[in-house]
Amino acid sequence: MLAALLLTAACTSGSEDPNVPLPRREKDDALRWAKDYTAYVAKLTDVELLPDTEKVHFEDCLGKNDEVAEDGRYSLFYYVYSPAPATDHTRIVRRLRSELPKRGYEVTAYREFKNAYESATLGARNKNNYTVEADTVGSGEDKPQRFSFAVRTPCMLPPGVEQQQF
Repeated sequence: MLAALLLTAACTSGSEDPNVPLPRREKDDALRWAKDYTAYVAKLTDVELLPDTEKVHFEDCLGKNDEVAEDGRYSLFYYVYSPAPATDHTRIVRRLRSELPKRGYEVTAYREFKNAYESATLGARNKNNYTVEADTVGSGEDKPQRFSFAVRTPCMLPPGVEQQQF
């Protein structure tokens, strides 16, 4: 749910100029950062992660008119589940809402739900367009309810690649 909302902004540099130099990072290094940062965020909230549930998605960066560059630029969307019970989900996002701004993130989305089951969601972005997402996934009825920690990088280029100009 929150991931779809943040998807469209993930590959922008924050500038209207499509030729602004992109940050450079090897894909392996980006993935290592994603794993480390989700572990760090989970530790902030005193919950465990389930490493066997991790999902790694390297995605093409889309331009303003959905163009795809041919220079190898990418963004990374990485998520992993936690076995935290639904009764802890609100506590988790409240803690992140409090802690992430201290670490340079602006909370861009926050919501708590109290309906048939308890759930919560949070999104945050830092000045370099890295995002953190934390939310309840699963309906609780037909799908097991879990908590997801996710991060997304901005659009990046591998080192040594010439950035395509538009």
